[in-house]
Amino acid sequence: MDADLSSSWDMDDEYEKLIKRMNPPSVVMDNEACKNATVIRVDSANKHGILLDVVQVLTDLNLIITKAYISSDGGWFMDVFNVTDQDGNKLQDEGILDYIRKSLGADSDFIPTRNRSVGVESVTDHTAIELTGNDRPGLLSEVSAVLTDLKCNVVSAEVWTHNTRAAAVVRVTDEATGSAITDPHRLLRIKQLLCNVLRGNNKIREAKTVISNVEINTDRRLHQMMFADRDYERSDDNLQDGQKRPSVTVVNWCDKDYSVVTIRCKDRPKLLFDTVCTLTDMKYVVFHANVDAEQPEAYQVISFSVLYAQLVSVMMFMKISILVILHLDGFPVNSEAERQRLIQCLEAAIERRVSDGLKLELCTTDRVGLLSNVTRIFRENSLSVTRAEVATKAGKAINTFYVRDSSGNPVDAKIIDYIRQVIGQTILQVKGSSEYSNSPPQESPTRFLFGGLFKSRSFVNFGIVRQ
Repeated sequence: MDADLSSSWDMDDEYEKLIKRMNPPSVVMDNEACKNATVIRVDSANKHGILLDVVQVLTDLNLIITKAYISSDGGWFMDVFNVTDQDGNKLQDEGILDYIRKSLGADSDFIPTRNRSVGVESVTDHTAIELTGNDRPGLLSEVSAVLTDLKCNVVSAEVWTHNTRAAAVVRVTDEATGSAITDPHRLLRIKQLLCNVLRGNNKIREAKTVISNVEINTDRRLHQMMFADRDYERSDDNLQDGQKRPSVTVVNWCDKDYSVVTIRCKDRPKLLFDTVCTLTDMKYVVFHANVDAEQPEAYQVISFSVLYAQLVSVMMFMKISILVILHLDGFPVNSEAERQRLIQCLEAAIERRVSDGLKLELCTTDRVGLLSNVTRIFRENSLSVTRAEVATKAGKAINTFYVRDSSGNPVDAKIIDYIRQVIGQTILQVKGSSEYSNSPPQESPTRFLFGGLFKSRSFVNFGIVRQ
């Protein structure tokens, strides 16, 4: 049976490649058609997941989608995006423009294979560790401490928390060799110890650790992991304030035989990607969309049909209307349970990336154990990390943390000042807070003591206690 399935996939892949050769994608970019954005038009033969492919390329480049029109009637897909860079300017970098042409045009590799969304390429320079489990204060500190103890150097990591659940994709290298870890016994030990940390005292929900040497799209994978972990299921004691949650409604349009999903929420970067990513995972396929994301709120409408894959999205003043089908079978939402699940999943897709907490940025020389030391200081001062982005570049660690008080109260400014003195005020800075924005960075009186300590191998013999 496995051989038959493999043969079927290979035949499907060859068919998709034949269609692509007969109808090669076309990508046109125009900086003159719009006064405040670059217009990107993609024409291609239609296939399931193509909208996510296109949006993912733009999202990976950290581009802002301000407007879009998507049409996929019949077997043809046409998508027009108005995009800007992070500063709201048109795209002028020829390197970025050329990358978009190659990624979405006739030379692209957007063929739907079995591994298209998860593992796309084997790598030898790092090992990827996927973690899901119950969220709690200090979890990231415990995970990074275990990795440091096991002689693993964290080169990058992305951590999301939502609805009492946590998911992370961590890339590590062997401390001694600087390359991927290949010893199966060592990998098994890493997996077992991390599972124990993730499980904690929670005997109800499962903790999971997956280790691989394939390259993955981190954001895409985190959505899949949290969706599989059912983070969209809410209990009575962790419901958020209704004013802060997105408004999602689902109704059936009987005359057209599809369901209409309406989403209203604050706009933010990657919102369209997060929505389309979850719809794709739930087997809803996009046909048409009209997006206008230049206002402070977003409004989305999604509909589902039985006959073929189609999504219509109309966003006006941050309003999005989307028509889609359900599970590729063409049927609209046909039960109350299914409707509620769709609402919960879309709410979760929007909320996972929302930055809950005070934003801290750390930039310093990278070394083994750095993440463990920093997060331990957070934990010992009663700070909980709600989201984290860890990266290394040219020997520098560039980390972003969103933190909040572990008891749920607002973060105490005195605690933040103390932590910055311990780590170094020029090393750790507060972003997006008016309280700190007007105060120039000052060196800590203990700069030389802790600065030298930061360059050392470990904080093991030095205890930092809460002020």
